[in-house]
Amino acid sequence: MLSIGELSLRAGVKVPTIRYYEQVGLIAAPERTEGNQRRYSKAELERLSFIRHARDLGLSIEAIRDLVHLSENPAMECNEAHAIAGAHLEAVESRLRKLTQLAGELQRIAASCEGGGTVGECHIIRALADHELCEGEH
Repeated sequence: MLSIGELSLRAGVKVPTIRYYEQVGLIAAPERTEGNQRRYSKAELERLSFIRHARDLGLSIEAIRDLVHLSENPAMECNEAHAIAGAHLEAVESRLRKLTQLAGELQRIAASCEGGGTVGECHIIRALADHELCEGEH
């Protein structure tokens, strides 16, 4: 059995995050010792590692909750897990497209300013103050 500190170190998750995951029901409340200390099993370490990896991939708490439920039912078909991953991938790709547009606009604005002048003449400051100076939506 692991203390919350040991669980935190092994899973690479901060103690307050572990408590939060308990509060939102992603991990079950652990057994407690006579001294009221939390004690976690290997299964809880594995669950926490699963959650951490899913969070590292940017999945929402709700998506993780659904995936945890699916992982507890290994005989179920994986269509739902596939749909969750696919929806998240689409969202990530959409953000990437938006970030690429944003980077292009920032490069254009930065390139239009040669520096060395005054802030009153700075194209970067003018472009930020007047959205009409941008080439497109971002």
